[in-house]
Amino acid sequence: MAFLELLAKERTIAGKGFNRWLVPPAALAIHLCIGMAYGFSVFWLPLSKAIGIKDPVACAKDIGILAEIFSSNCDWKISMLGWMYTLFFVLLGSSAAIWGGWLEHAGPRKAGVVSALCWCGGLVISAFGIHTHQIWLMWLGSGVIGGIGLGLGYISPVSTLIKWFPDRRGMATGMAIMGFGGGAMIGAPLANKLMTYFATPTSVGVMETFLVMAAIYFVFMMGGALSYRVPPTGWKPAGWTPPPASTNGMITQKHVHVSRVWGIPQFWLVWGVLCLNVSAGIGILGMSSPLLQEVFAGRLIGIDVAFNDLNAAQKLQIAAIAAGFTGLLSLFNIGGRFVWASMSDYIGRKATYFVFFILGFCLYAAIPSFGHAGSLALFVGAFCIILSMYGGGFATVPAYLADLFGTQMVGAIHGRLLTAWATAGVLGPVLVNYIREYQLAHGVARADSYTITMYILAGMLVLGCACNALVRPVADKYFMTEAELAAERKLAHDRALAAEVGTAGVVGGEDNKPSSPVLVIAAWLAVGLPLAWGVLMTLEKAVVLFK
Repeated sequence: MAFLELLAKERTIAGKGFNRWLVPPAALAIHLCIGMAYGFSVFWLPLSKAIGIKDPVACAKDIGILAEIFSSNCDWKISMLGWMYTLFFVLLGSSAAIWGGWLEHAGPRKAGVVSALCWCGGLVISAFGIHTHQIWLMWLGSGVIGGIGLGLGYISPVSTLIKWFPDRRGMATGMAIMGFGGGAMIGAPLANKLMTYFATPTSVGVMETFLVMAAIYFVFMMGGALSYRVPPTGWKPAGWTPPPASTNGMITQKHVHVSRVWGIPQFWLVWGVLCLNVSAGIGILGMSSPLLQEVFAGRLIGIDVAFNDLNAAQKLQIAAIAAGFTGLLSLFNIGGRFVWASMSDYIGRKATYFVFFILGFCLYAAIPSFGHAGSLALFVGAFCIILSMYGGGFATVPAYLADLFGTQMVGAIHGRLLTAWATAGVLGPVLVNYIREYQLAHGVARADSYTITMYILAGMLVLGCACNALVRPVADKYFMTEAELAAERKLAHDRALAAEVGTAGVVGGEDNKPSSPVLVIAAWLAVGLPLAWGVLMTLEKAVVLFK
């Protein structure tokens, strides 16, 4: 009972000595854990031979779909395992949309704890599914329950960070959402090391790996959730004055209730902006390895040979180079989340998305020419910039929403906007994969099978640019009245500021001493060291690309 009281939002309102720089590492602790969703593909090959160990045990040819799902005598196909990846992002978007309003009232701490229980509990259920060889338990555990944890964990810090950093909204959300992109950089190499350690003649080591990672993630996620604090209403950094409404009409000082956003044109325009930006990037991210191998083929190892004419050893060589390419794209995806979101604080969110769409269009349109010319450096560079803007789109959109709709319910509004991500997660890969397969089936050379796709993706960015151009300040009729805002703040257990602000970033007053600098440094080291290790592991793979 005492623990449940600790989770109440009113218990998370910061004291007068709290340093706001303790909040970003708390958010990173959660995002670095749930970001492993991007890296789950490391489990597919081992799980596809969980029974056979060395080679997969195929199911009978005449077995039905239901019988295959419940069978414990034959191995799973990778296509069956891949449904977990689809469930991750469908449930992420839908759960964020459904429970975003609850999060605003319950607070980030309670949402973070629920996220930890769902994500880590889902891994434990999946481990039991591996032990009993029931794939439906894995879909339920990691896919559904874990997917709900993803959604709640992803949006849990958004509103809080924007309120703590009204002067640097983009940078603050960029720091946290950078963690989601970086989670796989830490989790994937860790999972590989654990699977190697636990592998035996009778086990591929995935079940044990799930249990260990669930325990590690639970400690980090609970630590992050319990560290969340929200500022009292009216708090602002020392020396910072909100810009007058007349200075920038795109940044409102009012607030929209989440229940109204479905009917606001600007919401759907930003929905389109995010969906089209993500669709273009996510399709390439999922096909980056085969794309590089098929376009450049033997030229990656200094011989002018088409992909189909390479022998097995040569294909292994270019696969290693393509793995480095994928790792490099991951680094730019992560770095772009922080860099572009921070830049948006200076040039504005709308201008930042114009850069994404215009520069992205030019790069997608030029990529086929880079490939035909055999310019590996330009080809790789173009995709690195594209993936940085893909990540930057995720990190910039929460601040865009706060500018347009206010900060009171931005977390819930962001949750509803993430349905655009769920849509893009289907649209992008389908476009890239099926257009490629169609062209290959009609005799198009592998090196040319992505050309039309690049032009289509460039066209999608034109549509995204049009959506962004149509975004205007929200009409006054959609904002909450003073009475409605007061009622909402009461429901959200907000507490008014009782004292003036002291030193920069610290709520002033005599009741509490300022947060210890040692504590701030320790919090950043706790998330910074694992992230640095993940970057190092990724760079080791990426360096192969330049040999």
